[in-house]
Amino acid sequence: MFGDISPRYHPLTPETVPAYIRTRKELEAVFRPEDALEAVEVGDGNLNLVFKVWAKADPRRTVVLKQALPYVRLVGDSWPLPTDRARIEAQALEIHGRLVPQHTPRVYFYDADMYLVCMQNLIDHIIMRKGLIQGIKYPHFAEHIGLFMARTLGMTSDLVLDYRAKKVEVARFINPELCKITEDLIFTEPYRQTERNRFHAELEPQVVALQADTGLHLEVAQLKEKFMTQAQALVHGDLHTGSIMVNQTDTYVIDPEFAYYGPMGFDVGAVIGNLLLNYAAHEVRTTDPEKRADFRTYLTDTIIQVWQVFVREFQPIWDRADVIDMPRLYQQDYMRRVLQDTVGFGACKMMRRVIGLAGVEDIRGIESVKDRTTAASLALNIAVSMVKARHHITRIEEVVEMATAARPSM
Repeated sequence: MFGDISPRYHPLTPETVPAYIRTRKELEAVFRPEDALEAVEVGDGNLNLVFKVWAKADPRRTVVLKQALPYVRLVGDSWPLPTDRARIEAQALEIHGRLVPQHTPRVYFYDADMYLVCMQNLIDHIIMRKGLIQGIKYPHFAEHIGLFMARTLGMTSDLVLDYRAKKVEVARFINPELCKITEDLIFTEPYRQTERNRFHAELEPQVVALQADTGLHLEVAQLKEKFMTQAQALVHGDLHTGSIMVNQTDTYVIDPEFAYYGPMGFDVGAVIGNLLLNYAAHEVRTTDPEKRADFRTYLTDTIIQVWQVFVREFQPIWDRADVIDMPRLYQQDYMRRVLQDTVGFGACKMMRRVIGLAGVEDIRGIESVKDRTTAASLALNIAVSMVKARHHITRIEEVVEMATAARPSM
């Protein structure tokens, strides 16, 4: 296994969680000594144990425990993984909670010996990916996530932090093993033959062509280099629609265990890329043409609004900038480069989710092989168009135009 494991560490189970909860004074305001507690393991991700815990007498008195395993849960103990990622997540949530408390779950405590974070159970919200698959619209999402990204990225960058504080933060969030997962699964493995890739045979001709496309490989290699070397801001690192909890009024961002100092566009691209994956999925998920067109218009409008809100909420950072060091033309160039990074990284996230190890339910959950192939093919075509055009993009509307013009190859 990776490194030294605390002698106190042991993976919890639904049976042992109640006794553990009773040892934590931080939860005395949530649970009473006489409470009978229930716990269930609900982790459907690739890495961790996740438990929901509640008082039987009042299920609204509840918390979530997220515990790191010393290996990749999706694969098993043949793929070791450092448990320090739980510290990374807890510290990232603390920063997010300070900058955007309205979009960050409350953290009750971090147990450094058990590599465990205890946080608010968002019982009135659902994972955004599940809602989008059902065709549910979230009218405030673009406003909320644009604000979240502008503050968490802008306020942790060199544009705000002084020279010493920034470098201390970069060191605190060194996250090499989880970054290596990203480097392999997003920027390397989808573009070569490897047993960890997961796509069905009907898509193979398109994947083979993609894996032989040297122009595409150049673009992806440039983006991989940027991911590995550009410590621009504290990025969430895994900001897809499965890491966002929503309802009709609220948006919360969860699961920042992949957080590290990297390029801003990686987070913004992850959001936009996942909206486009859902756009591709509704090519077949929504069979009624009018309903399909309406929901896809919601998705593309949301993509435009996310970027517009991000730019608007970033403006207070520019307003405090030194106009000699950072003149207006530099500021415009900076945001243009973030947009182009957003397009490229979003495309890579899309291709990875179609071809690579960890797919998304939007597409892989489609039962019909023919329909699944159609949606996957469309997603790949949108992504390839995006990554190849990224250097010339100056407006977010151009991404929407590429998506609406794309057609599946299969």
